[in-house]
Amino acid sequence: MAGGGHGTRAVVAALLANAGIAVAKFVGFLLTGSGSMLAESVHSVADSGNQGLLLLGGKKARKAPSAEHPFGYGRERYFWAFVVAIILFSVGGMFAIYEGIEKLRHPHELESVGIAIGILVFGLVLEGFSLRTAIVESDKIKDPQTSWWSFIRRSKNAELPVVLLEDLAAEIGLALALVAVTVADITGEPRWDAMGTLVIGALLIVIAVILAIEMKGLLIGEAASRADQEKIVAAIEVEPCVTRLIHMRTQHIGPDELLVGAKIELVPDLSVVEASEAVNRIEASVRRSVPSARMLYFEPDVFRTQVPSDGSAPAHLAGSAGAHDEPGAGGQPDGSSAEAGDGEPVPTPGTGAPSGETS
Repeated sequence: MAGGGHGTRAVVAALLANAGIAVAKFVGFLLTGSGSMLAESVHSVADSGNQGLLLLGGKKARKAPSAEHPFGYGRERYFWAFVVAIILFSVGGMFAIYEGIEKLRHPHELESVGIAIGILVFGLVLEGFSLRTAIVESDKIKDPQTSWWSFIRRSKNAELPVVLLEDLAAEIGLALALVAVTVADITGEPRWDAMGTLVIGALLIVIAVILAIEMKGLLIGEAASRADQEKIVAAIEVEPCVTRLIHMRTQHIGPDELLVGAKIELVPDLSVVEASEAVNRIEASVRRSVPSARMLYFEPDVFRTQVPSDGSAPAHLAGSAGAHDEPGAGGQPDGSSAEAGDGEPVPTPGTGAPSGETS
């Protein structure tokens, strides 16, 4: 999983770049009166504030667990990344659209176009530096077989997808502003500048919506990746005392913190001490395979394909006969539940063994 250090370096690089660009763009707006320049100025100011919020989230996420938050504060990083999406939508996108509409209704000639073009080119260079840093840091944790779009969609890191999308939007926005200002100057029609502002606003809103959707999923709770789930299953099943992995659930409570809960069937006739030692070995094996699996809960249980129908079953089982276990957020690697209803065994991924209701 992504290390926090990789995201922090990318965020700091983006913060420095955006702060410098924001100042340059605002000076350009004052000299030219360009709506595209103003939209880009606000965009860079919003991005600078966003990077500050991402750094704040990273700091808060490092707080020690408390009685009120026993699993820690890892999701602070997801929350502040979600706030970033809201700011990008409102301060960046909606303001740019408002400014574009105003410039369409009340166009005016651009001034000092050469200065505006120079500032936009300067911004392209700085944003390119920031984007390159984000790509380099992402490459350190990205699977070479994974596309960039899949990385953004599936990454459990809160910062890198945000910085990548923000920097990409900034590069595209600067290029659009450069084209709009140049065309407006050549044609003498300032409404081209207003059109550029509107397109920049629409671009920022699209990026903000994508970020909001991704961060919402992480805030609600997402399972470990398929690869990590397969590693966890293998680490459990390698223990000689385990006869069956009945079912397993996983959930990310932070980019580098994974919660794992599983029911396991152990060989019969183990003493309490022997069972405890077996569980301890399983925990050590899982942590070696997936270091982010920090919170582990394993429950020894007995596998059953169905509940006895002669009335001999305990009341809590008899009352649930025929019920199906719904897959949770951290289901098996193939997305199915490893625990099924009466008489409907389901193969446990990685073993091929059937699973059923447990007592």
